[in-house]
Formats: sequence, C-alpha cells, structure tokens
Amino acid sequence: MPKGSDLLVQALENEGVERIFGIPGEENLDIVESLRTSKIELILTRHEQAAAFMAATYGRLTGKPGVCLATLGPGALNFSTGAAYAHLGAMPMIIITGQKGILKARQARFQIVDVIASMKPITKMARQIVSASSIPTIVRDAFRVAMEERPGPVLLELPEDIAAEKAESYTVPSHPVDIPVAHPKAIARAAEMIIAAKRPLIMLGAAASRPRSTSDLGGFVQRTGIPFFTTQMGKGTVAHGTRLYMGTAALSERDYVHEAIDAADLIIAIGHDTVEKPPFFMGQRGQKVLHISYMPANVEEVYYPDAEVVGDLGPTLKLIAERLEDRLPNAGALLSLREHILARISDRNDEDRFPVTPQRLVRDVRSVIPEDGIVCLDNGMYKIWFARNYRTYVANTLLLDNALATMGAGLPSAMMAAILYPNRRVMAVCGDGGFMMNSQEMETAVRLGLNLVVLILDDSAYGMIRWKQAVDEFPDYGMTFKNPDFVKYAESYGATGHRVESVEALVPTLEKAFQAGGVHLVAVPIDYSENTRVLVEELRAKVKDLTLDPAE
Repeated sequence: MPKGSDLLVQALENEGVERIFGIPGEENLDIVESLRTSKIELILTRHEQAAAFMAATYGRLTGKPGVCLATLGPGALNFSTGAAYAHLGAMPMIIITGQKGILKARQARFQIVDVIASMKPITKMARQIVSASSIPTIVRDAFRVAMEERPGPVLLELPEDIAAEKAESYTVPSHPVDIPVAHPKAIARAAEMIIAAKRPLIMLGAAASRPRSTSDLGGFVQRTGIPFFTTQMGKGTVAHGTRLYMGTAALSERDYVHEAIDAADLIIAIGHDTVEKPPFFMGQRGQKVLHISYMPANVEEVYYPDAEVVGDLGPTLKLIAERLEDRLPNAGALLSLREHILARISDRNDEDRFPVTPQRLVRDVRSVIPEDGIVCLDNGMYKIWFARNYRTYVANTLLLDNALATMGAGLPSAMMAAILYPNRRVMAVCGDGGFMMNSQEMETAVRLGLNLVVLILDDSAYGMIRWKQAVDEFPDYGMTFKNPDFVKYAESYGATGHRVESVEALVPTLEKAFQAGGVHLVAVPIDYSENTRVLVEELRAKVKDLTLDPAE
C-alpha cells in the first residue's frame, strides 16, 4: 500500500508535472524518496526564492502550474516573495511545503511557523493536508484553483507523518473547463460604443498575454483596424511590426505615447489588470473606457470603466469583431500620431558614448535577439527603457514584472525560459543590485547545462532609487556599493565571464556568447544620466509646450 508521499507524486504525475524546483528538508524526505523513483525531475536550486520564481515563470510561459518544494518554517517562508510575484502577476503555481508531524509533537514548537496563515494573503488557496487518503483529490483541486481565472499560486502543506501514512491509491481525472463567453448584451453594447467613437484606441494589458489569449488578439486588431498600445506586461500580444502599434506605456503620464492616449475619446482596455502600475490616469481628458477581460474590472481611483465585457477573451473578441467589420470609418483616426511617437522613442539610440546609454543598450540587445528570443528583466531603471523602447514581435518574449516589481527574479526567470526553450536565444538583463540577490543560481544554471547569457548593468548602485532620490532633491546617500569582479565571479561557478570596455564591443561580445553556448555573464557599465534628461527634463518640457497658451 502506498504512503502519502507516493500518492502526492502520483497525483503530480497525473497532472503532467515534469519538474519540481526547490530545496527539500528533513520534513520532505518521504517526498524526495517518492520523487527518486518517479518520472518527475527534482531540480535543486541554491535558494527557495529562486525556485519559486522559476515555478512561477513556468506558469507564465505555459499556462500550467509550475511546482516548487521547500521544507517547513525558514524554507517555506523563503517562498513568500515568489508567491506574491505569482499572485500579483497571475501566474499559476503549486507550492509544496513540509511540516512537523501533526499527530505527535516530539519536537514541540521547534521550527514551527504557521505557514498556512502567513501565506493565505498571497495565495489563492493555502491548505494543510491532514489525511493521506485525501491527497489525490486535494492535488486535483489545487491545480484547478491555480489555473482558473484569475490564475495564481496555491500552497499545500504536507506534514511528515501524513507523508508517511499508508492509504489506498487512486487518481482523480482532470477535465477541460471552458470559460464562458461574454453576455450578448455586453457584446452589443461594446460594439455600439466602438462604432460611435471618433478616435478609438486599444490598450492591451497583462491578461492579454496569457498563452490562451494571444492567438485571437491579433485577429481583432487587424479586423478592426484600430491602433493599439500596450502596458508593460502586455507587450508582444500583437506583433509590434504592424502599422497599428503606437507604443508602450512605460510611464503613467506625459510620455510620447500619452499624446495618443490623451487624444482618444474611447480606450478599449483588453486584459487590463490594475495590479500593474497605471498606464494612464482616467478622468484627465474625459475619454470613455471599455473594459474587456476574463474578470470584472477592479474599480480604482485611476480606473473606473464606463462599460465591461467579461468572458473568455478569444471567442468574445471574435464576436465583437464580427459586429465591427466595415463599420468603423474612424478606426485609424489616431494613426497620424504614430510616426512622431515612435521616432521620439528611438531618439539617440545610436549614440556611441561610453559607458553605454540605455537607448543604445536596448537597440543593441534587440539586434542580437531573434523575434522568438526571450529577454527576462530583473527590476531596475532599465526596465522602463526596455518597456518603452524594446520592440516585441511574439508574446512573452520580454518578461518583466510590473506587478510586484521585485528585484532578484531576472536570472531565475531566464533559467526557466532556457529550460523550456533550449533552442531559442535567452538573455537575463539584470542590474548589479538585483543580480546579486540571486546570483548563486549561476551554479544551478551551469549544473543544468543551460544556454544562457546574463547581461549585468554595472553602476555600483541601486540605480532606480538613487535616481528617484535625486529627482526628489534629496542628498545622494545610502544607495551605492562595491561589486565583485564579475568576470572572475562567473568563472568561479564554471561560467564564462566577459567585460565590455567600449560601446562598439557590446554586440560582438553578446553574439560571441550566444554562438559559444553555455552560461555566459557579460558585464557592461551603464550611463544613467539619460534618465533625467529624457524622463524628467524632456518630458516636462513637452508637457509645458503642449499646455502653453498660443497668445503667449
């Protein structure tokens, strides 16, 4: 008769799980033994946080839950940032943690933390398993909850005595669950609003980048002919090489793309999730907003739609498009702004000064990444520049986090992408601060034999906060540090290290690293003075010019 841990692993196999990421502990040893003889690969990481980031990224890229494993107390609590990352980012994930026995307390309160209570606010469900015979049913329910809209993390705590308990073996079959299509009245109302609009504009948000969503979005945009912009996490959902792409809202206001946003009389927000930093503020120009998504809108001070269409995005958008074809004489009214917006975004991206500027960095990275190549960003000032300037052609090929916006996720998320897509170019772009938060995973990447380039932007500071400190006119204090020799640091893990010492050397160095294969770290100094020149002074002057009274 199998024990509880065997039933857990069998249930995971039944769900199609191929890998589990994490660090086991004393309370997981039964699970480890059950995994040893299973089809599931246990991938050891060097910190639980990295395991959670990898499992969440698996969910983001596939639409199926990634799975991570840790022990009780300290190990489980190290999952908290990854759980919040998945919860805010709507990434399906299963978290499995251990616990002391619940039938006897031979170690009293040693290492015991109420993990269920601590994780409930940052998961969709957190549940302790108290009977081995219930495990197959609980695992099936956990996967269902993790995947249904809005996707997110589920935590299962398996005490060691329940893991060792004998029980009858059985499986719970899964079945497809279709999301309802929006109500016909909502579809008709939406079509009427779009037909009546004089200057319509589409916004594609985070939920539009779900793997199940992206194939139908392009059809809607092409059939309507309405120009579109994206939020940071909505990039790539429609090919940005189209004549309808207007830009990405990397800031909440005043950027060049906001010239189109402010001029629109109707914004069709597809898949917008207000966990993202606002791409625009409602109420400033009086335009109407139509919310189309899997879930109803969260009404916020800056987002309160005039109408909603709630249902499965693909089929719903098809039904709306059928009502709109050949009935939108004003569809392209805002396209006259497109050339100006995109030209200003690419301004000065060929400057040859060194250290490299953000605009040049983004251009050079784009030049070595194929259309299906994946760039995974950590969190820092460069995220704004990549969101604003990096052109994407395929969904989920620029992975950034604009929800929790945590540091430390760039390298693990790129490792997950490299595991899933070994034949595609994958790059992690990290600031020196964010990289060092999980840099120990370089050993994991080398051990797994990944093909991965890690680009480190070296300014010896927490650059985004230092910039904000300067903009707010605080003294420069508490933001700088010293870095290791990144080339030697990479080599100590068995990776290959490179230091770029001229702007002309960046592209050849990256190209050489990709062609060689294996894990490469490329360190390049960056000049963030452009942050103030462009994102503060230039945009502030633009707004002043737009609001200047002609009589003056």
